[in-house]
Order: sequence, then C-alpha cells, then structure tokens
Amino acid sequence: MEIEKLSLGSMGTNCYLVWDDQKNGVIIDPGFMDSRVEAFINKKQLKIKYILLTHGHFDHLGAVEYLRNLTGAEVLIHKSDSDCLTNAQRNLSYLGGMSLECQKADGSLEEGKELIVGDLVFRVIHTPGHSKGGVSLLIGSHLFSGDTLFNTSIGRTDFMDGDLNELLTNIREKLLILPGDTIVYPGHGENTTIAYEKLHNPFLQGRY
Repeated sequence: MEIEKLSLGSMGTNCYLVWDDQKNGVIIDPGFMDSRVEAFINKKQLKIKYILLTHGHFDHLGAVEYLRNLTGAEVLIHKSDSDCLTNAQRNLSYLGGMSLECQKADGSLEEGKELIVGDLVFRVIHTPGHSKGGVSLLIGSHLFSGDTLFNTSIGRTDFMDGDLNELLTNIREKLLILPGDTIVYPGHGENTTIAYEKLHNPFLQGRY
C-alpha cells in the first residue's frame, strides 16, 4: 500500500490518495480543486474506484464532482451526512459565501462495513461528534480520522449537529482501543499515532 498526502485549499484540508501495487486506489476527502491531484493520478496511472468522504463539510467536498467525472469513481459518505452533498446549509459552504452543491452519493459508509479495493481493505468506523455522519477509515495500521482526531487536538463541535460528549466517547471507545502504533492521518495538520495522542492530547487525558 502507498499513500500520498496533499494539503489543499486555504483551510489546509488533507486529501489522501491510497493505492495498491496494481494501481487500484481511492481518494479520501478531496476538499478543494487543485491540479496536483489530477496530475498525481495521471503520473501514477491510478485506477480510482472510490472517493471516500469522512464527513460532509464543504472543505472536504470541494473537488468531489470534478474528480468523480474525471475518474468515474463512486462517491461514498455516511448516510447521516449524505444530504451535505446536495445542501449548502448542511455542508456549511454558505458560511464562506459559497453555495457548494454536488450530486447525490453513490453509496454509504456504515459502521463495520468493509470496502475492498484491489488488495486494500478499508473498515469503516462511525465516529460522530464533529458531524453526525463522521467516519474514520482503518486499513491495517493506518487510520484516516477526518476531523474526528487531530495531532494533539480533536474536531470542532460548535457546528450544527456537533456534540462534544459524543465525539469524546467515540474517540475513547473506538479509536483509542486501536494499537498504539496505529498511524493517524487527520483531516488537517500533521500525522500522529494513537499512542502519542493518549500521552499528549490535552482533550483526551484521563479518558481511556
């Protein structure tokens, strides 16, 4: 498995391309239009099967339609955030003076679901709190946490349908139980590990 991380847009949203030895891959959270994404796909000759969305906020959706048309990939999101694709109020793009609307998702990311992409197997972990449809994606010792868990921080919960207690509970019960050497690839900022967050994340002290 190989992983390419690209920081996109003014909000520094982390977009990830993940692929196997046969070039079968996915895109996770293409938040903003950026020519580097298409250039990288072409350079590596990747066959993108899915565009996976960790949640439905606009800074993770901005290039969805362009990349769906470019690659023919299916767009998947948790059912609780599915309307974010088609509603600027729900995806919060109106806060930035935009009106981002996409086509409906092609399928859903539900708790425990496994996605097979060539030699890759992703397991969906539903981690609401930042949004109702927030998910984390686990493949081996690699966790794509979206805006659930960051390096020494956690996702905001002051938006509509955010819930701090729910977020902390899901982090504690679903993410902190993973092996300490699990690498965390967050929606913004630098990578971290589960062990590091247990020791250094001020929001999580005394919660595991």
